[in-house]
Amino acid sequence: MSRLIPALALAAVLHAQGPVLKKRGEPTPPATRKDGLPPEEDASVAVGTKEYAFNPIQARKEISIGDQYFKKGSYRAAAGRYTEATRWNSGEPEAWLKLGEAEEKLKDSKAAKEAYGKFLEVADAKDKRAEEIKKKLEKWK
Repeated sequence: MSRLIPALALAAVLHAQGPVLKKRGEPTPPATRKDGLPPEEDASVAVGTKEYAFNPIQARKEISIGDQYFKKGSYRAAAGRYTEATRWNSGEPEAWLKLGEAEEKLKDSKAAKEAYGKFLEVADAKDKRAEEIKKKLEKWK
């Protein structure tokens, strides 16, 4: 029993000191990201390096998921999905309109105005919603 106490004390001290210094010739451990995960080896899937190409199917999926978030009241998540949809298909008027609505719910009038402006650019002249958005933008000016 008397030997156990010093051994436990030594283990606690070593644990508190952190990692043990590496010996010569040992490989260095990989650097970690801010979130504590190791860096991504494949640059094509690394965080923040996503490349977007025209993909209307993916845009529709993002809009659909955004609608679910919007119904739940998770406007920030919905806005993120609608933003993703606009990146996959920048000519999708529904994505821009819903992004504007989500930003409006988040009380970000500047972002809502930008989204509504893009909606008016890409929407058909026959779109009934365009008149409503024009009136809404006039009120904000």
